[in-house]
Amino acid sequence: MPRLEAKKPPLFISEPLAKDTACQSLLLLSRIFKSSYGPAGRLKQLHNGVGGCVCTTSQSSALLRPLSVSNPMFRVLTASVQNHVTRFSDCGLFIAILCCGLIENFRSLNVASCTVIKITRHLLSLCMDYLKSESCGCRVSVDFSSVETLACLVRSVLTSKPACMLNKTEVEHLTTLVLKAFLFTVPCHIETNAVLGKCIIVPLKGKRVMDSTVLPGLLIEAPEIQLGKPFAVKRTDSDMIKIAVFCVSMSGDCFSPEEGTIAVHHGISLEMSELSQLLNVGKQLVNDEVGLVVCQKVIHPSLKQYLKENHVLAVDRAGLSLMEPLSQMTGSKPLASIHLLSPGCYGSLKDVSIERVASKHFVHLIPEDTVICSLILCNRSETAWDELKRVCETAEHVLQLTMKEPVALLGGGCTETHLASYIRHKSSNLSISTFKDLGCSQTQYQLVADGFCHSLESVAHSLNRDGGEILTDTVYGHCWFVPSGFPSVSNWSDVVSKCGCGINGNTEDLSWRILEGQSCSAGIQGCPKEPSVKVNDLLTLDCFAAKCSGLQVALETANLILDLSYIIEDQN
Repeated sequence: MPRLEAKKPPLFISEPLAKDTACQSLLLLSRIFKSSYGPAGRLKQLHNGVGGCVCTTSQSSALLRPLSVSNPMFRVLTASVQNHVTRFSDCGLFIAILCCGLIENFRSLNVASCTVIKITRHLLSLCMDYLKSESCGCRVSVDFSSVETLACLVRSVLTSKPACMLNKTEVEHLTTLVLKAFLFTVPCHIETNAVLGKCIIVPLKGKRVMDSTVLPGLLIEAPEIQLGKPFAVKRTDSDMIKIAVFCVSMSGDCFSPEEGTIAVHHGISLEMSELSQLLNVGKQLVNDEVGLVVCQKVIHPSLKQYLKENHVLAVDRAGLSLMEPLSQMTGSKPLASIHLLSPGCYGSLKDVSIERVASKHFVHLIPEDTVICSLILCNRSETAWDELKRVCETAEHVLQLTMKEPVALLGGGCTETHLASYIRHKSSNLSISTFKDLGCSQTQYQLVADGFCHSLESVAHSLNRDGGEILTDTVYGHCWFVPSGFPSVSNWSDVVSKCGCGINGNTEDLSWRILEGQSCSAGIQGCPKEPSVKVNDLLTLDCFAAKCSGLQVALETANLILDLSYIIEDQN
């Protein structure tokens, strides 16, 4: 009998945020997130230490997945970011940097955590009310009858991730493709319960980015089909192609030893019996005028040959991921059995063709109404392609979110500095009754508000990588980046041309303050209600829904961590 150890008592850690190890972990996490942020972010290489795939990225979804965080408090932080990214795809690093900044700034205040939480929730409500108001100076309306603002949104997402290794021409090419792919997924006919289609990304690694393209419909890789060989597909009387989709194996090996023992009469061949059943299915498909058969798994060679002889194109190994878009595009119902075929399970297509992209052959399924499209995505290396795929998926999701709420926020750090200026202006003009309702003094409120503003400004400051100063103007509260090499006593009007988002140029008599380390009680003297330049002048924009949610997630996560009094760890 093995020797049993005595059960150890749980470990109680009081005031976990006050521990030196917690401070060091917070500082390290903050450095990782800040150094990864924005178009000039530093790349991170992630690997498991025993070989295998190496991931080069600056994207939060790829960064946090393999990152091992031992401190339970900061596991809450990373989990909050990952949960947000799962829902919105964007603003993961924004949440992480803001949350770390809030914790760093609030933990050193001589204010009770419960009071800090009450005040920050009030500050959050001020921010959200302002961001959702028509008078907000960092909102841009998105007009879906024009593509300029949509292009700015996509371009901002693509240029924010340097691991994609894109030059300016490639960014513009991909911006056009992502927009085109998104518009393909929007239904042409408006219905009560309209559903957006889907863009399927087809990988082509080791090719030029400029070889990327978008095609309406679906591409299914079919190596055995030769380009140039004539093929005829059976059509119905209405000149459409009837399609049957199977999500079950049609290889003839439906029985596996794991499922149990099968009793077979003497002289009966199980394989021949199964093949006979498959050929009967083929005959029914031919009789039902089916012109295309797509199988998620494998089709028996004899059945393939039979279908080919009867002008039915058979495509197998389509994969699980294509079943849903295939069903949505054609109206077919994936068949889970070869024994039950009904006329109502078939779908229809406008046309089928064979496409060659680089060295690969594809069957191109062309629908009557396009809500499904294929983005053939190319990049020079596998690592750069993986990053580009994630970025294109994010851009598509941002467009979908913007369609639900046609508003965008100014990027390049301008929304953060503008909000900080607004909060400073607003918090200095609150009534005494507000402080009584919150159960705090005016001094406590100002301390927390100042920490909140510094945390927002630290996000904008993370965008700077060349060591130059970062300014904010006292009129609009926008963020301005000064090139490195200019002393702090410079005449800033001579060295800055446009703010971070690109909406304001240095065309009027503006005054600035250095962003880092100084507090400013001056509020915004005026907010631009309309952009002072045209939208097609390459604005940097952020997703409204993702950033608003990110602001709430960052603050609520910081409040949760600040309010922790004990951590109880099981030692057994």
